[in-house]
Amino acid sequence: MAGLVGFFTIAYIIAVNSFILAESGMPLEGAMIATILISFVGCLLMGFWANAPILLVPGMGINVMFTYTFVHSMGMDYRTALTLVFISGVLFVAVAFTKLGAILNRVIPQSLKVAITVGIGLFLIFIGLEKGAIIDRGTSSMIALGDLSDPKLIATVLTLLIALVLFLRNITGHFLWAMIAGTAIAALFGILPDGSGNEEISLASYGDVFGAWSFDSVLSMAFIVGTFSLTMVTVFENIGLVQAHTAAAGRPEKAERALQATSLSAMLSGLFGSSTPVATAETGAVIAAGGRTGLSAVTAGILFLLSIFFIPVIQYIPDNAVAPILLIIGGLMVQNITDLETSDLTEAFPAIFLIAMIPFTQSIADGVAVGFILYPLLKLASGRAREVATPLYVIAVLFILNFAVYLV
Repeated sequence: MAGLVGFFTIAYIIAVNSFILAESGMPLEGAMIATILISFVGCLLMGFWANAPILLVPGMGINVMFTYTFVHSMGMDYRTALTLVFISGVLFVAVAFTKLGAILNRVIPQSLKVAITVGIGLFLIFIGLEKGAIIDRGTSSMIALGDLSDPKLIATVLTLLIALVLFLRNITGHFLWAMIAGTAIAALFGILPDGSGNEEISLASYGDVFGAWSFDSVLSMAFIVGTFSLTMVTVFENIGLVQAHTAAAGRPEKAERALQATSLSAMLSGLFGSSTPVATAETGAVIAAGGRTGLSAVTAGILFLLSIFFIPVIQYIPDNAVAPILLIIGGLMVQNITDLETSDLTEAFPAIFLIAMIPFTQSIADGVAVGFILYPLLKLASGRAREVATPLYVIAVLFILNFAVYLV
């Protein structure tokens, strides 16, 4: 029962993740199959390797990083980005199966960890507003309020209100029900997708996704910086999530193997054709429903595999049904700003600029780079150089070299 509850709580990820990946040029049906398969494999790995009730599915924020940072901002195609995901996953495995995880967790300042989460949250909100037609490019400003008479905007607002009510009332499967409601509203407004999806399941498009690697740009500075940024985001997000979930389940001893299962799933995601999975926050619903062992994760994984038969239906979900999910999840991530230390300006300023630069540059990698450069610089300028660990100076120099390449 806990696995069943968990699946319906997180099932929305099949549509949301697929639509975001499709904007990278990946075929939509192939992205759906990849999302389903990596969720299936990830949950089975968690169940059998760690015996923990944690759901592993493609992470919100990381999928945005894949499409909008690596592809749109850095100019990679989705095949190169999948190669980057795989190599980042290999690095994550090295961290999870050695003591590197503890070392990295110790040398990276808490303020920067918090800032990364908040910045990604703001980026999700920005994308949700744009996808739902609530904002648009302005004529006298960079961004302006969308056309209030646009049926898409009205449908998005109505869906958002429904999603917020369901979420605040803690209705099981709230996001899934909200997406169904949003699709019904779109049908009433006559703005459903044009029906370009296939009526039958076809694996043909998945051939363009599975193992679709391109190693042409692996030695470029953009690829190296992107790999490092994704690894940092993935490692720190999952360390926090895994520790929180295993503690909530009363099984903190399972944290090490749960992180290892997560890292293996991250590595395989590049092969299966998806962005990197995380130990999703919706695992809280599994634990609240009584899940304590890997049986919950295995049950959810099997349900993910069975959902492959619903791909033809999923393709008709409109943007106004997806945008509110991005807005709410982004808002939840921004809440972490309360953990930011603001009294010490050498801690606060790097974090604030990191947070601002992610949505403003529409690049998570560039935002992270700015934060990691400013932090040691401000510590040096204030005569507190010893507060910065040596690896952080090395990271800052690498980011500076990355920016310097564009000046040559």
